[in-house]
Amino acid sequence: MTATTDLTLDVAAIRRDFPILEREVHGKPLVYLDNAATSQTPRQVLETLDHYYRHYNANIHRGLHTLADEATAAYEATRETVRRFLGAGQAREIVFTRGTTEAINLVVHSWGRHNLGPGDEVLISRLEHHSNIVPWQLLAKERGFTIRVIPVDERGALDMAAYRDLVGERTRLVAVNHVSNAFGTINPVAEMARIAHEQGALILVDGAQAAPHEPVDVVAIDADFYAFSGHKVYGPTGAGALYGKAHLLEAMPPWQGGGEMIRTVSFEEGSTFADVPHKFEAGTPSVADVIALGRALEWVDEIGIALIRDWEHGLLAHAHRELGRIDGLHILGTAPQKAGVVSFVVDGAHAQDIALLIDQLGVAIRTGNHCAQPLLHHFGVEATCRASFAAYNTPEEIDIFVAALTRVIGMVR
Repeated sequence: MTATTDLTLDVAAIRRDFPILEREVHGKPLVYLDNAATSQTPRQVLETLDHYYRHYNANIHRGLHTLADEATAAYEATRETVRRFLGAGQAREIVFTRGTTEAINLVVHSWGRHNLGPGDEVLISRLEHHSNIVPWQLLAKERGFTIRVIPVDERGALDMAAYRDLVGERTRLVAVNHVSNAFGTINPVAEMARIAHEQGALILVDGAQAAPHEPVDVVAIDADFYAFSGHKVYGPTGAGALYGKAHLLEAMPPWQGGGEMIRTVSFEEGSTFADVPHKFEAGTPSVADVIALGRALEWVDEIGIALIRDWEHGLLAHAHRELGRIDGLHILGTAPQKAGVVSFVVDGAHAQDIALLIDQLGVAIRTGNHCAQPLLHHFGVEATCRASFAAYNTPEEIDIFVAALTRVIGMVR
């Protein structure tokens, strides 16, 4: 267990869990500030992956030999770990996916295709990642329902008055992120769920940016669906999960066919399907990555997600303060409730140039539209620079980043 003291993080101990933080980039110590894209992986998770492949690599659920039993037990233990991490009531409400994108597509193609049609409306916020926009657009063309957009104010916060007006008798589902990947805005998803449910609508919450940074309780939120990705919460790529209320999952048809998700298969009588969650988990999953995801969530729990949140909020305040000293730098996204993301533009400097040059100084940030083109276009920009924080980042790293950024701005202007 990583030590904590006096309600703050022992960041030095945490950093020792991450071998990659010891490397240099272009002769400079790595300062990794691209955590909204993917977080780094602690040694405990790396060791879990290695142990799986060395000792009990096997396919799950269908084998009777020892390795298959051990792999199955570890895989299903992760389902219980995810249940606890999200505050869900039952392990069968957890469906393993490759990540948030696949989880959202599961809801779109299983629930959406069989419940939406002409006259129906799906509400999507302007803050959304493309993965919570494009699948709904594709299905809308097929099924004929209408997508309506929840606006944002000048701070990048959702316009809740407009949201209340948009939710009506035609609303079937609200699709919204818990935390914006582009701006870090924390949305009031519990309040949004209550308003949606009053009109008989469901709510799907994209939790990709919340799960690593904020305590999540899907029961308290009253989310109908909640999705997250393992690689953003210190786990491996290729594993994530969808939470769905049991009665909704039971009523939804499978969205992929294959092994494991069936009960019987017959050419004469067709197929019958397994109980939830297995009817949504066709084929061989990424067993090792799911098991390692469980270890990543345990690592977070050992530290304490509330402590991580508070530490990152301190980093965010420090970054806002220091970046505010740079002439011509403009932060986009200043909502009163934010997670550890800072998105900014600089007068007279292209975001891509800044990222390429700051990398030469050992600092990794993200530039581009962050898969949030509608949001950035609303603010009149094509791209921003984005720094995003994790439990292993420090105020000293932010100072290095700001100094490097100041130097780079002087070079490109």
